[in-house]
Amino acid sequence: MECAFGGFSEEQFQKACDELQQFGRVGNDWELLMEHEGFKIYRRLDEQTGLYAYKVFGILDDCPPAVLADIYMDLDYRKQWDQYVKELYENEYNGETVVYWQVKYPFPMSNRDYIYIRQRRDLDMDGQKIHVVLAQSTSVPQIPERSGVIRVNQYKQSLVIKSDGKKGSKVFMYYFDNPGGQIPSWLINWVAKNGVPNFLKDIAKACQKYRKKT
Repeated sequence: MECAFGGFSEEQFQKACDELQQFGRVGNDWELLMEHEGFKIYRRLDEQTGLYAYKVFGILDDCPPAVLADIYMDLDYRKQWDQYVKELYENEYNGETVVYWQVKYPFPMSNRDYIYIRQRRDLDMDGQKIHVVLAQSTSVPQIPERSGVIRVNQYKQSLVIKSDGKKGSKVFMYYFDNPGGQIPSWLINWVAKNGVPNFLKDIAKACQKYRKKT
């Protein structure tokens, strides 16, 4: 699931946009996992890994789309609101901007780190602005694996945002992550099930503070 240098295709951005436009209409192979504070979270089993991919649909009240997209792209600000960030930065390698992200895991598990590319596009669809951010794992020889930290080689995320017609944002998110190591798949799935709503809750709080800051 690593992404080759060169970024994402127009088709990938369009596909992500279509998910938000359909808003909650998913295929029969996706099951509704839970509803949480106005969000619906669906999952689909990846038979190869035994893990689930997730789709999330919902509304973040009082968080404007442009602000939400800026927060998601602001790595320095994420270090302030995301308690699980151990290290986070971006650098350019071979003409491509790459993000390094190390995530704190509770003892006795090892921290995980990610190397991924991401792109944001602000699109105009029928007169409405839609913000799309795509991210996917990659590899660069200049960032070798670290002792005591497990490298995540399968990571993919999409975030699509538009106005809810009021003061908030209508959001679609796709997420798949294979953290590797010796963690049982049931525990990984349990963490993902709880982690996605918590991430959305944290980013909503970050939105309020970000607006005051700016």
